[in-house]
Amino acid sequence: ILLFVSVNQILLLLLVLTVCAILYNKVHQMPSALKNETVDLESPEEMEEEIPVVICAAAGRMGATVAAISSIYSNTEANVLFYIVGLKTTIPHIRKWIENSKLKEIKFKVVEFNPMVLKGKIRQDASRPELLQPLNFVRFYLPLLIQKHEKVIYLDDDIIVQGDIQELYDTKLAPGHAAAFSDDCDLPSTHEMVRSVGMQNTYMGFLDYRKQAIRDLGISPSTCSFNPGVIVANMTEWKHQRITKQLEKWMQRNVEENLYSSTLGGGVATSPMLIVFHGKYSAINPMWHIRHLGWSPDTRYSEHFLQEAKLLHWNGRYKPWDYPSVHTDLWENWFIPDPSGKFKLTRPDS
Repeated sequence: ILLFVSVNQILLLLLVLTVCAILYNKVHQMPSALKNETVDLESPEEMEEEIPVVICAAAGRMGATVAAISSIYSNTEANVLFYIVGLKTTIPHIRKWIENSKLKEIKFKVVEFNPMVLKGKIRQDASRPELLQPLNFVRFYLPLLIQKHEKVIYLDDDIIVQGDIQELYDTKLAPGHAAAFSDDCDLPSTHEMVRSVGMQNTYMGFLDYRKQAIRDLGISPSTCSFNPGVIVANMTEWKHQRITKQLEKWMQRNVEENLYSSTLGGGVATSPMLIVFHGKYSAINPMWHIRHLGWSPDTRYSEHFLQEAKLLHWNGRYKPWDYPSVHTDLWENWFIPDPSGKFKLTRPDS
């Protein structure tokens, strides 16, 4: 009888412990879930994706960098992190400009570019010497400058952004593509302008098809070119495909064989990209790269067309901070004067 009683007592105790364990779990699971939700609601910034934007700050052109950053920052609610790339001598100036203007609220990192990586890779005979500036080649080295991001936007400094940069960042890259660009034949409204001022929009304008190495590529000279002044890049694919090494290979071949640097396009940074990315890039919405505004001091787009554009690019010789140039009012809306007074706009009455 005693044995029977003790067995019952043990069973009863186990039952009570089991019930207590179940109740304990139920009681504590709900607060745990609520706690997680509360954390998410209280700190949405931690969940917000960071949009890295790479832009260069070159000597003599820092007003362009500031205007570009100002336009991007003013037209988005997105969490943008600016990577401002400069040479050792120019970095203090751009940092002081930002920190002593209304741009002091932006999130930014200043990155020093070492021009020694270009040693032996650039011919010195281009028709436009300004295109040989080291910072023109920053776009070749994105993974070396930007470490922690999967997706990156690169922008030339002679642009302004009128749309929300989030839209550009959301550009879809096809599987296996390391970058997205704008085709030079993609926007019918620009075709008349291209013809009127003799701009190049095919591979023939950038590569020397008299050279065997170019013919061996098997790329038709009438293939539409693209403009690498606006890039949405996938860093994983870029590194996997060793894009930087491929670009350097063609730079070195050009030094030895003069494959593109003296051709009509003068595109010492564009030409190797045309070769490496041929048939292997995604498309950027054409309205996110309205270009050629700097190609002629006389040829203008319609005001209505420019108002609709998301991004304007003054590629060419005639920059909006200089004179002569066109559509300078659209650019100057975003310009912030240099607190140090070193950078000044060139205007007909100045």
